[in-house]
Parts: sequence; C-alpha cells; structure tokens
Amino acid sequence: MSLQSKYQPVLDLGEKLGVTDGFVEEKDGKLHMGGTTHTQFEKNQLWDKIKEIGGQEPSDLMADIKVAQTDFFHKHTVASGDTLSKIAKHYYDDAMSYMHIFNANTDILKDPDLIKPGQVLTIPFPK
Repeated sequence: MSLQSKYQPVLDLGEKLGVTDGFVEEKDGKLHMGGTTHTQFEKNQLWDKIKEIGGQEPSDLMADIKVAQTDFFHKHTVASGDTLSKIAKHYYDDAMSYMHIFNANTDILKDPDLIKPGQVLTIPFPK
C-alpha cells in the first residue's frame, strides 16, 4: 500500500474542507503533504484524521498545514435543532461552554436560549 493510499482519507477530508494551496508528494519513504485551511478548527480536524490513521506521531508523514483565518476558531451557521450547548459540544467537546460562544456573539444574540437557523456565529478559540 502506498503512503498516499494510506492517508487518502486525510486528502479526501482536505478536499471536502476546501484546503487551498494543497500539495502531496511521496519521497524518502515519507508522505509530504500540506495546504491552508480556513480555520484552526478545520486544521484540528485534519490532524485528528492523521492521528487516527498514523498514530500520535506518525513517522511516515510530514504535514505542513497552515491556517488562513486566525481571529477565531471557526464560523458556524445555525441549523434547525441547534442549541448553543449542542454547538459547544461539537466544537469544544463540552456542552457547558455554551456561554463562551454566547459571549463572543452578543452583537447578534441577546439570549443564549434564542438562536435562529441561518445565523452565523463566531466560535471563539477554546479557553
């Protein structure tokens, strides 16, 4: 199995996320890959997929993943059924961090229990 085949799920995820300036090259027994994600959250998703395939510190991969937007962790468009705690659980793995998201969006939110589909929320970096 080639290294590119081994890490194909990472490449597929990068394509799904819209990674720009992407590159992939197999040389010297390692897969060299990289590109630029929109947000740190997306970069974390790629690294999670890399670790899922190659372990905590894969010895057969060199990855150079940059982030274009460094002012916030991610942007989230509210969908039907979303709550701030559900969104916090998704991004921080901690539903109780919903006030962290609320406080970053007081310009559009007046009550943490009242969010509407279509609103675009700024997801701040985890504490």
